[in-house]
Amino acid sequence: MMSAISDPLSSAIVVLLRGVNNVGSRRVTMAALKSAVETMGFKNVRTVLASGNVIVEAPRCGPDLGRRIAVGLEKALGFPVTVLIRTVRDLRAIVRSEPFKALPSGPDVQQYVTFMEGKGTAGAGGRLPPPPKGVSIVRADPGEIYSIVDLARGGRTPDLMRYLDRSLGPAGTTRNWRTVVKLAGGEP
Repeated sequence: MMSAISDPLSSAIVVLLRGVNNVGSRRVTMAALKSAVETMGFKNVRTVLASGNVIVEAPRCGPDLGRRIAVGLEKALGFPVTVLIRTVRDLRAIVRSEPFKALPSGPDVQQYVTFMEGKGTAGAGGRLPPPPKGVSIVRADPGEIYSIVDLARGGRTPDLMRYLDRSLGPAGTTRNWRTVVKLAGGEP
């Protein structure tokens, strides 16, 4: 059983919603989101932060799970929502890989993971175009892109988001590294 957000089952499913509760995006209370997901029959539903993260127990993580949740959320919330699915086990593997370990850290360096649908590639031929000033792509895996925004070098998070949308289209959703660690069951 998922007794706490900080200790989810490794087989639990993490539902990542794109464009929920960001500046200029659709507002959804976490109570409404939790209720909508519970209505779909999921057990031990936990919302994490207000940025569209839900941890649930699901009997299996089939290829249609994200689509099924997206359809259910659109029905419950009244607007379409892009849904990406990972398991807690997936997120724990990402955290263990320590993608930001050798990089500078501190209050001026923001670390992000962009999750993409399926196992897409990063741009044409698997390469991303050069990022804007103050933004660095640390690593691009088939399902995730790891990036940093260096505020001291003029980087801004909205610049990263526009760059990723131009390069990849709106097929992904980005989370701060602290959020990824929290979703994996660690402390941010």
